[in-house]
Amino acid sequence: MCHTERRQFLGHLAIGGFLLTPLAAALSGCKADGWPEGMAEIKWDRDTCVRCSMVISDRRFATQVRGGPKDTVYKFDDIGCLIFWLRDKVADQPWLTEAATKMWVADMNSKGQDVKWLDPRQAHYLGRHSPMGYNFAATTQPQAGSQDFASMREHVLARGK
Repeated sequence: MCHTERRQFLGHLAIGGFLLTPLAAALSGCKADGWPEGMAEIKWDRDTCVRCSMVISDRRFATQVRGGPKDTVYKFDDIGCLIFWLRDKVADQPWLTEAATKMWVADMNSKGQDVKWLDPRQAHYLGRHSPMGYNFAATTQPQAGSQDFASMREHVLARGK
């Protein structure tokens, strides 16, 4: 149930100005549709990539990292930006290598507003034209010509952008 539908539903439950509190409490704990637990919403066409400052528009290539002592969120428009950012920041932010650090990459096969999010370290990557020209897109299953995260990372870093 999306946020608007939930609000309308809760409005219909009002009896004499009072909500049926147990149900209201249960519904209020829901995560916004489409965003995995712990992931911050990406405001498409408004949020910018932390590395290149490009607006995050293409849902097929977006990535995000969340972690550290302040549970900070970093958003990216291309997996290549994430790869270089990780390389450049790991010395100053060692939490990036911890298992508790959460990362997401969009599944390139997502349709419209319904983006499926994957752990980039578990995803498989195919060559696809991407916003910053690193030209990789994530998918859930290995396919002919796909690369794992380590191989894709090596390829991106070898390009030296």
